[in-house]
Amino acid sequence: QVQLVESGGGLVQPGGSLRLSCAASGSTLDDYIIGWFRQVPGQKREAVLCNNVGEDGSTFYADSAKGRFTSFRNSAENSVYLQMNNLKTDDTAVYYCAAAKPLSMTAQVMCFMVGADSWGQGTQVTVSS
Repeated sequence: QVQLVESGGGLVQPGGSLRLSCAASGSTLDDYIIGWFRQVPGQKREAVLCNNVGEDGSTFYADSAKGRFTSFRNSAENSVYLQMNNLKTDDTAVYYCAAAKPLSMTAQVMCFMVGADSWGQGTQVTVSS
């Protein structure tokens, strides 16, 4: 129901920061649980964090993201952002934003199942010196 377009990926040195953007259209993003996932070539897609609906929604963090990554929404722009700080070489991956209806998912389940109703196209993040 909602279409997602990602941007903001690129090359960053270890310890640096990036902010990924996910712009939505077709539906109001605040009606969806938002998840961020990543995938390394040859490996399964894995969760980064998943955020329940609303600005006061709780967030489920993968161990890899705790203390370094966070997500926030801009309702006026119908977009969501992933702020990545203190990046490590192991963070190198294609990053995807995703949206799931609360009737089908909670944030925890979304991250655990790596499931969503809509997916962005992915954006490459490369952390290298």
